[in-house]
Amino acid sequence: MVPTEEPRIRAAIEGRRDAAESLLAELLPRVRNLVRYSVHGDSEVDDITQEALVAILRGLPSYRGEGAFVSWADRVVVRVTFAASRRARAERNQVDVDEEAVESATVCSDDEVPDDCLLREHMARLLEQLSDEQRRALLLHHVMGMSVPEMAEELEVPFETVRSRLRLGRAHLRELLFQRVGQDAAML
Repeated sequence: MVPTEEPRIRAAIEGRRDAAESLLAELLPRVRNLVRYSVHGDSEVDDITQEALVAILRGLPSYRGEGAFVSWADRVVVRVTFAASRRARAERNQVDVDEEAVESATVCSDDEVPDDCLLREHMARLLEQLSDEQRRALLLHHVMGMSVPEMAEELEVPFETVRSRLRLGRAHLRELLFQRVGQDAAML
């Protein structure tokens, strides 16, 4: 049962359009950022974001209120994003099309500190340089707060593979960050 402190969620489940629109409008920046950090390039972000928002809306009746609503919504977004990535990878393998390089963009809220937005933008660019597997592992663990066993189940890979991806992803990200700091220091 949905907690009583979430009347908007209950109203959306009951089919009230205004409640659903309000809920999705509030979730949009969070969902878009999560999708953006999960996929390479921006060409698919809007489509996957829309697909994720639709999945959240359709899945509302399955929300039991046992945890934070945003955590439940994040898991829906991750599943939709991974499914879209698998479809895209299969299409690329079938057609053998090169990926296009697209400049990264991060959605920042109006009330966010500009330095925080800049830092997130730099981290997003660094994350783009990691492999899909390493980026997803870091995202699931450090942003979504998933444990290694949860990640192994979500990604459908062995436990040790997840640990390896996390270790290699952190090392690669650390290396990229040190290179970036070195470049910034050389410019001074």
